[in-house]
Amino acid sequence: MRLIIIWVVVIFLLYSVINDPQRSADVVLALWDVIWGAIANIGTFFEELFTGSIGR
Repeated sequence: MRLIIIWVVVIFLLYSVINDPQRSADVVLALWDVIWGAIANIGTFFEELFTGSIGR
């Protein structure tokens, strides 16, 4: 069952890229922005956490 789901997802992704490559690129860039923003925010959290506790 898991293998079937993986193949369906791969086929759908290929269809999406072939059918509308510009929109597919926009989706990937938007996801990258979300992931990068999350990583940056986690980094900021830990930076504030450690610098705030050391400075007290």
